[in-house]
Amino acid sequence: MRVLLTGAAGFIGSHIHRALTAAGHEVIAVDLMLPAAHGFDATPPPGVSVLDVRDPDALDVHLRGIDAVCHQAAVVGAGVSAQDAPAYAAHNDLGTAVLLAAMDRAHCRHLVLASSMVVYGEGRYRDTAADFIPGPRDRADLDRGVFDHRSASGDALDWIPIDESAALHPRSLYAASKVAQEHYALAWATATSSTVTALRYHNVYGDDMPRDTPYSGVAAIFRSSLEAGESPRVFEDGCQARDFVHVRDIAAANVAALEQPLAAFTPLNIASGHPITIGEVASILATASGGKPPVVTGDYRSGDVRHIVASPEKARHALGFTAAITPADGLADFAHAPLRAAAATGAPTWR
Repeated sequence: MRVLLTGAAGFIGSHIHRALTAAGHEVIAVDLMLPAAHGFDATPPPGVSVLDVRDPDALDVHLRGIDAVCHQAAVVGAGVSAQDAPAYAAHNDLGTAVLLAAMDRAHCRHLVLASSMVVYGEGRYRDTAADFIPGPRDRADLDRGVFDHRSASGDALDWIPIDESAALHPRSLYAASKVAQEHYALAWATATSSTVTALRYHNVYGDDMPRDTPYSGVAAIFRSSLEAGESPRVFEDGCQARDFVHVRDIAAANVAALEQPLAAFTPLNIASGHPITIGEVASILATASGGKPPVVTGDYRSGDVRHIVASPEKARHALGFTAAITPADGLADFAHAPLRAAAATGAPTWR
């Protein structure tokens, strides 16, 4: 296939670029090279053209003869402040809408969209009555160190894996933008008889990950602390459950989704299938690097969810995709993996 890959110079996009090329596909690779992600005056890597997905004329040129689009371009991270909202809306949502309109003009009918677990908000829990997704935690409880969701009797609720049928409850600026992307893509697929596979990435890590910035993933932040000779600082009590999936598995899932168009709109969890706590992540990295042990701070971040763990079964059945790298092995390797030297240069802008 001829595939247009947006965000091709990014952490995930660069791995997808290599995986698609290795699979024999022709990749038309583009990236805006936002300073917030790549640093000021960054030049695109070889084989990547500078393109803003909000530019319809440029898209019309690049979409000629394209069979499918793999849309990775996005402003990422939870959002440091409410002032980041226009950047998320402009790049993630307006950018996706402009891209979809251009795909329609080009009669390109297959999209693989980078979505995220953050669309769910909290994960799913089991109570005596039924499985459910709770609302946001109470700030007064968090201030007192009560981090778990609790039953009417006061017992901590156990999490269960969340699947793609769950309702969407975004609780950050980034999450709101990813839900909007999915909704635009669903409406576009319906209106144009096209296919969209929305890959809901869980916590992605791996080589070439950006270093410690306010928008970095927690694995990179822990790495940066250890390299500075400091203990990784673990929020809450360290028992928050997550699924960490290696970027090479993310790339493999994208190749599979591009090669196997599914129903009109199909969301899929892309995860390792091996849940792990944030405290365990910090401990694995500290042990593997010979660094200081983690410190559990009891601090919390507003908007963080307690547990969010995926069910990867739908991706296994629909795409034949199963992650090859477990968090235990992948994180131990990540302790010594090369990271991106380019640090963020402030908050993303939208104009």
